[in-house]
Formats: sequence, C-alpha cells, structure tokens
Amino acid sequence: MQELLLAVARGLVEEPDAVEVSVDEPREDGTIVYHLTVAEGDMGRVIGKQGRIAKAIRVVMRAAAVRRGEKVMVEID
Repeated sequence: MQELLLAVARGLVEEPDAVEVSVDEPREDGTIVYHLTVAEGDMGRVIGKQGRIAKAIRVVMRAAAVRRGEKVMVEID
C-alpha cells in the first residue's frame, strides 16, 4: 500500500525525491493512517483544485485497501 501511494504521488510532483510516506500503527478500529509529505512547491499539485486530486488519491487507496480487507486513511502533511 505504501508503494502505491508513493508511485501515485511521485507521478504528480516535480520533485519526486522529496515525496515521503510514513505509516502510523493501526488504530483501535483497525484503520491504518498513511501520512504523505511532499515538497512545499508541490503541495498544490497533490491537493489539486478544490481538493479533487487529494480526494482521488484517497479513493484509490481505499479501493486498494478493500481488496486486501483493510481500512486506510491518507493525510497530506
């Protein structure tokens, strides 16, 4: 899952080396939280107009997680 998020984010930004993903321990309800960090100048590219790209990233991650029987949440830091 972490590799999927990295691949999607690196495809969107101008500085792919600055993309980082960290993972929190699963919460009590089993949700795994992924924190996506990008360069300051690429933040707009990842969020998109009215947050549409960020929403799309979250949808893709949730869809991949459902296939694996997991719950995930993506936070863009």
